[in-house]
Amino acid sequence: MTYFFAGIKGSGMTGLACILHDMGNIVLGCDDAKVYSFTEEPLNERKIKCYKNADMLTSDMIFVYTAAIHDDHYAIKRAKELGCKMYGYYELIGELTKKYDAICIGGTHGKTTTTAMLGHIMKNTIGASYLIGDGTGVVDKNSNNFVVESCEFERHLLLYTPKYSVITNIDYDHVDCYKNIDEIIEVFQQFADHTKYKVVACGDDLNVRKIKSDRIVYYGFDDFNDIVAKNLDLRSDGSSFDVYINNSFYGHFNLNIYGRHMILDALACIGICYYEGIDCDDIIKYLNDFGGAKRRFQEEIINDVVLVDDYAHHPNEVKTVLETARQKYPNKTLVAVLIPYTISRTQSFYKDFAEILKLADKAFVTDIEPAREKFEDYPGVTSDLIINLCPNAEHISAETIDKLYKYDNAVIPFMGCKDPTWLIDAYKEGLK
Repeated sequence: MTYFFAGIKGSGMTGLACILHDMGNIVLGCDDAKVYSFTEEPLNERKIKCYKNADMLTSDMIFVYTAAIHDDHYAIKRAKELGCKMYGYYELIGELTKKYDAICIGGTHGKTTTTAMLGHIMKNTIGASYLIGDGTGVVDKNSNNFVVESCEFERHLLLYTPKYSVITNIDYDHVDCYKNIDEIIEVFQQFADHTKYKVVACGDDLNVRKIKSDRIVYYGFDDFNDIVAKNLDLRSDGSSFDVYINNSFYGHFNLNIYGRHMILDALACIGICYYEGIDCDDIIKYLNDFGGAKRRFQEEIINDVVLVDDYAHHPNEVKTVLETARQKYPNKTLVAVLIPYTISRTQSFYKDFAEILKLADKAFVTDIEPAREKFEDYPGVTSDLIINLCPNAEHISAETIDKLYKYDNAVIPFMGCKDPTWLIDAYKEGLK
């Protein structure tokens, strides 16, 4: 079959395009992005063509489009004119989950890392294909296991058919499509209801505890969970902890991971692997050489400064990045750079962002990346809402990137949903 992807450079779309290509299909697409994206690399490796228009689209192709592509987009119009069979990105993933033993990783935060972590362990033990929202798609033709990141945006994860599901946490986000936290909890309740075998969920999370199902197995730090991490030691060179399952000692884990959130992600993976019969020593081995997901605390060292690229765009995610930086680099100055993503999220969480940025020694905030939204619909909402409430914060842009140069022996996380390459490149270019 031949698939045409509209918006093929999107991080989820790239991973799905790679999976379909590696399954033996012909894949091509178009994208309107005007700057380089890290997702281009896996497309180029497979020689998947990306065009600036949809002229190559023909009626016999299956048309796949991202949520960012609307009905007035040239590619959508052409696909309809040609009578192409059409799938939204999440609809096509839903079709794939029906054909495989799907392990669907959901939750407001941490699902990308957990998907990458579990996919890595399973691929190297019992076998698995996996799709990660960081542009990664891996195919194992000898396995029926399919690990897939499952997003709650516009209830998309309800299109999936999981054998197992994971719920890492439930927090209020996607304020443009959910009125309140109760709506999000209800979506995850349906997600659990759709699960065929086991729901592995973080029992430390009070919102997760509101999900009712006889399939749920809880993990966390609290003793009342089924899978528990105890005796934590968070060091600058990694983390160690003991795992107990159903009150019995399971194993000691000494891993190259940082932050309590990463231990929780590891516990979710340990739970799935335990039910799949994977040996504990193998779990430890492949957790320990897990290299991390793309754009999740991704580091680059320049002299005595550590630049960090991270996808964090919710206040709790920003807090996690700053805490991780403190653990790993306790003797460096912590300089936070936030790229607020969507006007509605900034409007809803600007007080939280301001409070959390106070954890850094210094904070900088760029203009808001509006994504699919328009500033005229949100009068008065700018990044100044955050800056004005945070005494250690000020505005920054590519043109004023030299503000960062006075910070030596520093760790500088660039945080935002939008790829911050433009800002990091400006920093490196200015150094020259």
